[in-house]
Amino acid sequence: MKANWFDAGGEGYARFRPDYPPELAAHLAGLCARRGLAVDVGCGTGQLTTLLAPHFDEVVGLDPSADQVANARAAGRVRYLVSPAESLPLPDGGVDLVTVAQAAHWFDLPAFYAEVRRVAAPGAVVALVSYGVARLEPGLDARFQQFYWKEIGPYWPPERALVDSGYAGMAFPFDELAPPRMEIRREWSLQQFLGYIATWSAVRRAGAEGQEQVLHRFAGDLEALWGDAGRVRTVAWPLNMRLGRAAES
Repeated sequence: MKANWFDAGGEGYARFRPDYPPELAAHLAGLCARRGLAVDVGCGTGQLTTLLAPHFDEVVGLDPSADQVANARAAGRVRYLVSPAESLPLPDGGVDLVTVAQAAHWFDLPAFYAEVRRVAAPGAVVALVSYGVARLEPGLDARFQQFYWKEIGPYWPPERALVDSGYAGMAFPFDELAPPRMEIRREWSLQQFLGYIATWSAVRRAGAEGQEQVLHRFAGDLEALWGDAGRVRTVAWPLNMRLGRAAES
């Protein structure tokens, strides 16, 4: 190993998590009858939050982690607050879009949904968004899939299964809408891709349990397969969504 690829600082999430395509924000906004206020719950560092800004008068990003909010991206018409999903610091009936990106599996869903019903304007759109397992180019993907499913797999928390299923089995008590087919595509160097992996909860857990050799063995294998570490290669994630509409008054 030439470097410790998994020695990531607190800003790693902001640097290495993939951005969502602008088409996602445009599609969600297009479902809304009104575009006054959008709320991104569990916003992290604002990957989706800032994409909503061009489409709404105001966007609020909420996350329970002060560290995530401190590293969130600034944008016009966007403000961030530290708040859990189960107690939204918002007045009743004023939100036109509620989004949750790659976070709903951590929530107390009954409590969160009760809050969504409270803050939602009549006919507001609710969107749970997640992205599936990455796919790499031929020659790299088989080694990555082995790592994901077999090597790091035992270290994922149980909630990860909900992400892998695209939230298919998750309760969703809203009038459901058909989701569009979308994906995230990035052209990344080896450092960027392994920086992304370093943000995984499973990787942090494996490290905490003294299993760094699992991580470094994979990184060494991928480094050999990648070739020039500075070479960019295509990484793609399928976007999964549960879309719905709150009840009209």
